[in-house]
Amino acid sequence: MNSQEIAKKNIAESSFNETQVDEGFLVFTYKNDNNFVEKVTRAIDCDYIQFHFCVKGLSKFLFNEGRYALNIQEENSLLLYNPQRDLPINLEVNPNSWMVSLMISIKKFHGLFSQEADYISFLNEDNRDKKYYKDGVISPSMAIVLNQLISFNLNQSIKSLYFKGKAFELLSLYFNRSEDADIEQCPFLVDETNVIKIRKAKDIIISRMAEPPTLQELSDEIGLNLKKLKEGFKQIYGDSVFSFLFDYKMEFARKLLETGDHNVTEVGHKVGYSTSSHFIAAFKKKYGTTPKKYLMSQA
Repeated sequence: MNSQEIAKKNIAESSFNETQVDEGFLVFTYKNDNNFVEKVTRAIDCDYIQFHFCVKGLSKFLFNEGRYALNIQEENSLLLYNPQRDLPINLEVNPNSWMVSLMISIKKFHGLFSQEADYISFLNEDNRDKKYYKDGVISPSMAIVLNQLISFNLNQSIKSLYFKGKAFELLSLYFNRSEDADIEQCPFLVDETNVIKIRKAKDIIISRMAEPPTLQELSDEIGLNLKKLKEGFKQIYGDSVFSFLFDYKMEFARKLLETGDHNVTEVGHKVGYSTSSHFIAAFKKKYGTTPKKYLMSQA
């Protein structure tokens, strides 16, 4: 099958697009900009691992002919794999909700990660024939790639190549791990209370991104010692606290600029830069171009 897009016929303003980027590797994007729930179905056989990302809003997966439902919320991901039975997509996408999904055959996936079989638990010999489920959080770096897939506006002739690059980038970010992570220190995250504290830390720095607390202040506020805050944050979000915040601020700024409601100086102030020159330098560090040139490229 060649690279293709299939638009779901009963969708008006929203879209269901499918692109084959490689043998055994598909990218789906769902964008429901209507004010009602859209239903999307697609047959997927048991040879495929499914990665689902809720970029915006809320969606719901239905299984066993609707007898079992699983929600996926904004900024969250879901990995599904069951070699024993087909897992067709039966998805309800809420109003103003966006989804991106990757489908990759287990054969293709093994080829990519053969050296990491012990690290990716469902690839090892003991688990390879077992079903696997994992939910997770979308990091700011992943959010950038997901938005690029959703908002693709380049020439259609390069879409397959562009999606292929972004799909591999997304997989890399999904399985990213710190090479110097002390595995012996990580089990504390099994404690749900500590996970909640780490997520609270993320919410705090985002809500106060213009004037974030210091790491020590953040540690005191969530009631978790500094070492566990650092280790836990990197384990859950794949980055240090302030690297995560920088990525988030730049993505937030990019979206603000695209609305056209604020100038560069105003956007810089909203994300914590006292001068436009400092904001422009930060934006260029992240995206390789200035805010003004970025907007011109989107026109």
